[in-house]
Amino acid sequence: MTTALWSFALVVGLLTLTPGLDTALVLRTSALGHRRQAWGVVLGIQTGTLLWGTLTSAGVTALLTASQTAYEILRWAGAAYLVWMGIGMLRDRGGKAAVEEEPEDGGFAHGWRRGTLTNLLNPKVGVFYVAVLPQFIPASAPHFAAGVALTCVHVVEGLLWSTVLVGFAQVLRGWLRRPAARRLMDRVTGAVVVGFGVKLALGD
Repeated sequence: MTTALWSFALVVGLLTLTPGLDTALVLRTSALGHRRQAWGVVLGIQTGTLLWGTLTSAGVTALLTASQTAYEILRWAGAAYLVWMGIGMLRDRGGKAAVEEEPEDGGFAHGWRRGTLTNLLNPKVGVFYVAVLPQFIPASAPHFAAGVALTCVHVVEGLLWSTVLVGFAQVLRGWLRRPAARRLMDRVTGAVVVGFGVKLALGD
């Protein structure tokens, strides 16, 4: 089990370090000074990861590969959500004011919902777990317990990397106090999120 754990840690570690949607959301939210909301996003993403891993260990997510209809429904729901969220960022007019404090209505719970939905509505995460996780579970180990344990390794790595991202983003806060910089951050992140949504819709 130890060898499997380290091998899985290496695979998901490389995946975690690869820039993507999660990275963009954490960086944007934290760089704008929304620290509580940023940690909500981080923990929401990891909640989604834990759920995908747990469902895979229980055999539930195999339905995504067995049922094209289930996969397509989740794919289109995820694509629509990402495009909607990205357009909201592109249309944000928050850059008119300097960024000082996190809005009261945009705290931890808001970030957690956003992170969780972003993760759970991406069927490719589920397919990844269906395809990869079973390969690292030793035949002699209890399937469910071992699967959840490996998923927790992924979650821990995600939390550690997110801590680095949040810390790095704080360096940008001074620059982002300028309205023009805030608008640029929103537009870049919004474009990235919309791009991921379109990519998911196209099935790439």
